[in-house]
Amino acid sequence: MQVVDILKPEAVKVIASCTSKKRLFHDLGELAENCYGLPAANVIDALIEREGLGPTGVGQGIALPHARLADVDRVVGMFLRLEKPLNFDAVDRQPVDLVFALLAPENAGVDHLKALALVSRTLRNPSICAKLRANNDAATLHTILTEQHATQAA
Repeated sequence: MQVVDILKPEAVKVIASCTSKKRLFHDLGELAENCYGLPAANVIDALIEREGLGPTGVGQGIALPHARLADVDRVVGMFLRLEKPLNFDAVDRQPVDLVFALLAPENAGVDHLKALALVSRTLRNPSICAKLRANNDAATLHTILTEQHATQAA
């Protein structure tokens, strides 16, 4: 599995301002509906429910919200770069500006975990995060995210 397998170019956005975690989940729900044909309300509810189990802000300005949904037939992703960092209850208490959300089928099993590990590995690379933070173009962000894994695998 590679990032390019789970992240469509149109599922990458830069958001100028987001006022709350709930608003962010609404933005992700709308993006999931537009890119993957998933019901926005189901995505929003699933992300909020999962977040209730514990914050998905992993530190260093990165959040990895994820959820399992009956409507999903394979693991899919969405990436948002927030121009204004958002308080996300992250483990290091730092605001978040890089958000990579994953949605997986309810019975995804190990594929869901593999996708989380892949995204986590990609975003643990400080040079990748620096490049992501330095760009406002969604197509460039998609290229940075999808090329990273290809060079790692080589």
